[in-house]
Formats: sequence, structure tokens, C-alpha cells
Amino acid sequence: MSSHDPETAPCPVKGGLVTYLMLDGALKAAEFYARAFGAEIVDTMPADEQGRTPHVHLHVNGSSLMLSDAFPEHGCALQAPQAFTLTLMVEDIDARYARAVEAGATGVMPPAEMFWGDRYGQLRDPFGVVWAMNQRKR
Repeated sequence: MSSHDPETAPCPVKGGLVTYLMLDGALKAAEFYARAFGAEIVDTMPADEQGRTPHVHLHVNGSSLMLSDAFPEHGCALQAPQAFTLTLMVEDIDARYARAVEAGATGVMPPAEMFWGDRYGQLRDPFGVVWAMNQRKR
């Protein structure tokens, strides 16, 4: 994990669309995503005096994912995650799904063959975010 220092450590953003999640415990979520999904923590900003982390940059499955704690005084109040799913395109879905559950994710839909031909499953992380995994048909 690197510490945020804009003058010495630029962290490349990966992917054409970057998701930014606001959670209760951004640094704890980053550590969970490292265990569950193999994420790499590439940048963090120091916590404020209340222990809130304003920014964490992860590389997950070839893309960037950004996290922060809620800062309601700046118009960023915490809301429960809803109406979206983060989907990881993976190989060996069964092993990846089992790793996430072992790390503390809750199984929502175990991997299964889907009508479109791929294997697909869903999990909920301890922060309320639904993650899906999709393994393309070979």
C-alpha cells in the first residue's frame, strides 16, 4: 500500500469507467477487497481527525476502484448501496467465489450455468455492496 503523495507517486487509473464507492470504513473495505477479490491498494490519503479516510485507490481485476468514507458536511452522506452490481469477469469462478465467501462475503447466488451460457454468481460484501462474478463460456 502506498501513502498519498501527489508529487512522488502517481497511481495510474485503470479502465475506461471507474467506480467510486462511499462506504462506512473505506480502508477496512479496501483490506477486505484485497482478501476477497485480490485487490491491490495503490494509494490512500490519510484519515482525518475523526478517522475517516477521504480516498483509497485500488486495482481490482484489471480496473481501478475508488473508495472513501462519508463526509456529510461536504454533501457526501452515507446511503445504503442500492440498484447496482459490481461485476468481475473471471476465470475459475468457483474458486474466486469461494475465496470471497471465506473472506467474509455472503453468498447471494452461487455460481451456476445461466441462460446466456456463462457461469454467474453474486455475493454481498460486509459493506452492503453486491458483487457479481461472470465466467464466459469457453
